[in-house]
Amino acid sequence: MSRTLSPSRPPRTFPAKAAFPGLAVVFAAFFFAAGAPTPLLSLRQQEWGFSAATLSLAFAIYAIGLLAALLVGGSLSDHLGRRPVMLIALYTELISMIAFMVASTITWMIIARALQGIATGIATSAFNAAIAEQAPSHRKKLAGGLAGASVAGGLGIGALVTGAAVQFTADANLLIFAILTGVMILAIVFVRFTAETTPKRPGAARSLTPRLSLPAGIRREFAAGIPVHIAGWMFPAFFLGLFPPLLRLHFALDGGLVAGFSAFLGPFSAAIAGLLFARHPARHGSLVGVSLILVGIVAVLLGVSEKWLAAVWVGAVLGGLGFGGSFGGQLRLIAPHIQPQQRAGVFSAIYTAAYLAFSVPVIIAGLLAPIWGLVPTLQAYGVVIMAAAAVGIIVQAARLRSDAAQKAVAVLP
Repeated sequence: MSRTLSPSRPPRTFPAKAAFPGLAVVFAAFFFAAGAPTPLLSLRQQEWGFSAATLSLAFAIYAIGLLAALLVGGSLSDHLGRRPVMLIALYTELISMIAFMVASTITWMIIARALQGIATGIATSAFNAAIAEQAPSHRKKLAGGLAGASVAGGLGIGALVTGAAVQFTADANLLIFAILTGVMILAIVFVRFTAETTPKRPGAARSLTPRLSLPAGIRREFAAGIPVHIAGWMFPAFFLGLFPPLLRLHFALDGGLVAGFSAFLGPFSAAIAGLLFARHPARHGSLVGVSLILVGIVAVLLGVSEKWLAAVWVGAVLGGLGFGGSFGGQLRLIAPHIQPQQRAGVFSAIYTAAYLAFSVPVIIAGLLAPIWGLVPTLQAYGVVIMAAAAVGIIVQAARLRSDAAQKAVAVLP
């Protein structure tokens, strides 16, 4: 007797309205983990006695690994699909969390940090594209702001929570990375049950050749955003990579909580700004944001010069608001002009520019600090942010006038 075979059912997946915010939370977890080592590295420097240059390397190796992964695998999810690449990133991040948990020397922390950067680089373009594609039609404008908020908010909260753990627990490293190991396992389960949003395409092996994907239609906009990215991403790097030793040596404060709080203010303000600015035109967000970065770094430099920590914190909030508004604005200016199959490659190019600004100046500052002195080096770093922000203001103001002129021509009969 023949048996009637029932058609196979598609695997159950989360609906888009749940997958959209869920993927943003998972993406934020990568950056929570990236912010977590900030107070821990400062603590380890005191315990293990490594140099300021080694501290800068331990911070920046994350961004170097991230850049390498972006350049090699930034377009991979355009070929394999979003979900497989997101899972590869999560498994790599899980390994890095375990490596952090058992690290007993700065060498092992640097290895763990490099793995973390690779994982985040693999994740960045795939998660950005998946968040945009899972967003309901009436939330598409929010997607860019939400992705930016995930990055900034994760960095800030990770630094704050870890700083509190350093201050109030006996083994902050074990506690934080054991929790993050559990978070990554849960994230793997969640991503497995999200729907695939892009079909597989041939050319996956070819896509591993390092290159940046910039369609002709967005190149001018991308170039106009470079000084905004430089100012914006150098600003949080100041607090995450350079400020902890300044707190200890210049302000005579060595508690984990104050280091975590100082690193938290800017990125968390950026996360809030990324969501608030999403309601306003993208160009205005970029212009107002980069202007706030300029005001913020002036306040920070005043606070450093006068040993006035309150001014530094006010500057951190102002600059953080500017970072969130300007970066979210840049994403929203570009995202509507790219095709679905181009998304991962374009986001790879954007984040390559961003993380070059995030890492290279910190490495240079770490090398110069023993020669120039810590405070003069960080003052010079702040002046570079001021210069980039000033150029960004000029360029974005010119683009705003150009946008207005084009709209005026378009409405003429």
